[in-house]
Amino acid sequence: MQQFIIPRFLYMLITMFFVSIVGFVIINLPPGSYLDVYREELESQGTTTTESQLETIVQQYGLDQPIYVQYWKWVSGFVQGDFGRSFAYNKDVSELIWERLMLTMLISITTLLVTWLVAIPIGIYSATHQYQASDHLFTTIGMVGLSIPNFLLALIFMVIAAMSFDQSVGGLFSPEYEDAPWDVAKLWDLLKHLWIPVIVVGTSGTAGLIRMMRGNLLDVLKIAYITSARAKGLPERRVILVHAVRNAIHPLVMVLGTSLPQIISGATIVSMVLSLPTTGPLYFNALLQQDMYLAGTFLVFLAGLLVIGNFLADILLVWIDPRIRYT
Repeated sequence: MQQFIIPRFLYMLITMFFVSIVGFVIINLPPGSYLDVYREELESQGTTTTESQLETIVQQYGLDQPIYVQYWKWVSGFVQGDFGRSFAYNKDVSELIWERLMLTMLISITTLLVTWLVAIPIGIYSATHQYQASDHLFTTIGMVGLSIPNFLLALIFMVIAAMSFDQSVGGLFSPEYEDAPWDVAKLWDLLKHLWIPVIVVGTSGTAGLIRMMRGNLLDVLKIAYITSARAKGLPERRVILVHAVRNAIHPLVMVLGTSLPQIISGATIVSMVLSLPTTGPLYFNALLQQDMYLAGTFLVFLAGLLVIGNFLADILLVWIDPRIRYT
């Protein structure tokens, strides 16, 4: 087992290193820098700034140095928990992202769990009842779920929440809890608002997993060893759940590794529509404003979720099918 895990863990670290380099370079590719954006913003507001103030920022972050020096200053602080400073918000990056990252992870993990808990049983049921009315119903629902854009679904659920449940829409909290300290009442208010983004973000993923699970299981059920298991007199439930599903779920576990960053990045437009205090809009604005330390930190976090997700998916695959460790 260690011979399987250790090389993949080392690959994960190497991948993170190269992603941080490439990401930092790409973020700095557009002409100009945040200093130019900052100067133009102040001039548009009729505010003047002295060159000494700009020079202080340049010296602090080494903006007059080659890009590899800037990268080294950033990544060396990154390892110590210092992610740099956001020029646009004039705050430490760590101060900006932690609460948003916590809320983003809450939405993403909840969406992932709901998606799998709904999609896997429906996919199994649909495959074992092929061409029946229930199979056609779930297939139709899946096609609709894949076809409706998330932002349109978000608008629909905002109307439903406001008109049917008399619930405040937009954001994850009611107005009276937005700036309140965390307590049981605020947590309960968060849970009451959480269902809208979870359903909106998870709809397309659930529909896709249902179709994937159904197709994989139908293919596995045609393999000879399933026929052999049935010929031995094993109960049909055991044949399906123990023998067939165990192999049919392999491709879904591989997709699991990429699901978390896809949910986070794919929810950016939904977050804007629903006014969610998540990382997506903040990352988008950081890219537009060339706020390189804030954008770079988000990029590293998304890449980290991807490689960690793939690493955990590899471990889960080995647990499901021990033969994989020998490949």
